[in-house]
Amino acid sequence: MAMTLQVLSPAKINLFLYVLRRRTDGYHDLFSLMCRIGLYDEILLDPASATITLQCSDPSLPLDDGNLAVRAAQRFYEALGRSGGVEIHLTKRIPVGAGLGGGSSNAASVLLGLNHLHDTPLSLERLIAIGRSLGADVPFFLFQSPALASGIGDQLETFTGIPIQTVVVVSPPFTVSTRMVYQKLNLRLTNRQKRPTRAHLKRTAFTPDLHLYNDLETVTLAWHPELLAIKNLLTGRGALGALMSGSGSSVFGLFSDQEAARKAIDALTRDRGWRLFCADLLTGSIPLICEI
Repeated sequence: MAMTLQVLSPAKINLFLYVLRRRTDGYHDLFSLMCRIGLYDEILLDPASATITLQCSDPSLPLDDGNLAVRAAQRFYEALGRSGGVEIHLTKRIPVGAGLGGGSSNAASVLLGLNHLHDTPLSLERLIAIGRSLGADVPFFLFQSPALASGIGDQLETFTGIPIQTVVVVSPPFTVSTRMVYQKLNLRLTNRQKRPTRAHLKRTAFTPDLHLYNDLETVTLAWHPELLAIKNLLTGRGALGALMSGSGSSVFGLFSDQEAARKAIDALTRDRGWRLFCADLLTGSIPLICEI
């Protein structure tokens, strides 16, 4: 267990997101299609430490158990039934508070990496159970496949009907509180949109003009009209469709290929403080862990 591991930590987008109902525990039941994208944070796990420590390239993020990466390491060693240490080096590239799941992905990557370092003592099912205790999106990043998600987003079913496409992500210079968005959500408005059924999705491949939808836009776009302008810019530059991911603040456009996506990025104004990314939809299995 002397080696240092490099673990890639991908972002995700919600290709559709329907909010079904508010639960008695304060969470909401969802129906969503999630897919990882080729935009990565990078995590180095160095086991030559007696305690769990974190170094991070983003000074705005906590370095204690307020960070999901640290909490994931703590839960991993609790599951093993013993104390343990690891030095976590986190290089952030995924925007924070942008609806791209960066924190949840970091937690999942720490769990996967530590399990690899310790010769796989925990099954995937056990890791997913730990992930569920950390956050609703963590199981998805452990699942490592495009998925139809239900429950609070943690009940997952593999979905294979996503065509190969390129995504352009536009991340404006502000964050959005997921908690506040859900608190302001009016379910009477969201339930007006008829959602696709699993039976329909098994017969039909994902199609942007048919399936892109996000109930949470009813809240976030009212607060930040700039996001609607970004959606219109993306479709005006050739996107097959554009949508806010999660509760925002990032907006993405889907393009038929990388050349079309790159042309769109070149045409978008860069003087508004936006961060622009071009990435592939990760519709298959990819290697995330490398021994260095």
